Amino acid sequence: MKEIHVSDITSKVAELCIKACVVVSPDVRASMEQAVKIEKGTALRVLEDMIKNQDIAIERNMPICQDTGLTVVFLEIGQDVHIVGGDLTDAVNEGVRKGYTEGYLRKSVVGDPLRRTNTNDNTPAIIHCDIVPGDKLKITVSPKGVGSENMSRLKMLTPGDGIEGVKNFVLETIKAAGSNPCPPIVVGVGVGGNLEYSAKMAKQALVRDIGTKNPDAYLADLEAELLEKINALDIGPAGLGGATTAMAVHVNVYATHIAGLPVAVNIGCHANRHEEAVL
Repeated sequence: MKEIHVSDITSKVAELCIKACVVVSPDVRASMEQAVKIEKGTALRVLEDMIKNQDIAIERNMPICQDTGLTVVFLEIGQDVHIVGGDLTDAVNEGVRKGYTEGYLRKSVVGDPLRRTNTNDNTPAIIHCDIVPGDKLKITVSPKGVGSENMSRLKMLTPGDGIEGVKNFVLETIKAAGSNPCPPIVVGVGVGGNLEYSAKMAKQALVRDIGTKNPDAYLADLEAELLEKINALDIGPAGLGGATTAMAVHVNVYATHIAGLPVAVNIGCHANRHEEAVL
């Protein structure tokens, strides 16, 4: 049994919040630099400006974007881990509070969706916990901007809609989103499970590194097909046209009911912020 103190969790969450908002992850940077090689005209200039903005963010230790997001935290908790010294949820939220305060990150959370009073520290976070084998705690922090989040959709398809129904729904979602999610985007797709689980899978798909291949050959082919079709839409960087509307499409699937085919599409903006650490 491995003990992990809540103070270590708080410190690490704070660190990850700041880094994710200031430093674009290597997979995203590499994908954008690759896109520069194939774009031209306005699309090329937009991408170059986005990359320049990333460099300035690092130089000045400032956020990549003014919307520093609603903080989503994925926790993979080893079954042989014992959290000591306090409450895990409180520790994560304290880390978010600390990171957003010390990092001078914009606080964007309202405590009640109807009465709209700002909590002034970007808490509470959205926390997803999974129990896994082992004695490690993996923390993934994804500050999710709501410009892209608002363009996400979920639909309860029926089995008769089949794979073509899934493809059509993904493409319809991206077409409707247009320039709003700040392309080039990353597209997370969750298929199966139930209503809430498909959405979680789509969100989790966004933190998979761009360039990593889906281990399921069928899904890898589906991702490649969807990416090609999305990039043929000519939405392009910042919605001004071009060959790079999306940098990646990542698909997660799970078992579902014989009468169900839930599909969720979660869109990540061109920064697609995510950082992780293992304790």
